[in-house]
Amino acid sequence: MTIWAVAFDVGGVLTRAGRVSDFEETWRERLGMTQAEFGQALASVDPDEPAFAGHLSEAQFKAGLSAAFGLSAGQVREFLAGMCGELDADLSAYVARLRPRCSTAILSNAIDGARREYQALYGFEQLVDVIIYSYEVGLAKPDPRVYRLLCDRLAVSPREVVFLDDRTENVKAACEFGIHALLHENTAQSIKAIDALLAS
Repeated sequence: MTIWAVAFDVGGVLTRAGRVSDFEETWRERLGMTQAEFGQALASVDPDEPAFAGHLSEAQFKAGLSAAFGLSAGQVREFLAGMCGELDADLSAYVARLRPRCSTAILSNAIDGARREYQALYGFEQLVDVIIYSYEVGLAKPDPRVYRLLCDRLAVSPREVVFLDDRTENVKAACEFGIHALLHENTAQSIKAIDALLAS
């Protein structure tokens, strides 16, 4: 087996972010909301996740956040910055070291405006060879078509790709497509698993 490319999710993988993170706790305290109330409000902004497929504009998503949480425009910007999370510096450095041994990619479910924000914060366009944000292509994980698109853009077959994601359903779908998909639980374990596949 030869691996020619390694792809990574962003939220929960390359960045430490999430709805149960310190970010959520901070905003719940600021807004005086319970965990259930916060979760319901956030879910109401994009209940069927059309934003991931590019069917909800950045302006619409911001308006939804403002209405759901009663936020000012400035608070919405602060809220979204928090959702971007904190870069996992160790994993990012590992990704950088993979080239030129193999091609690298980002495959992430994301909302309108993510490319601009992620680039400004983390410089992902300099980190990897290929970036696929779901809202730009109208396809979101775990749709198998987005894994086909990943392989096409990397010019490799599924069996030549390793993909790291933190969601079980995305890992399962990628495996079913023929990709060597790994569930990300912690950075050291993921790096070890990828290195093992690269060496096999």
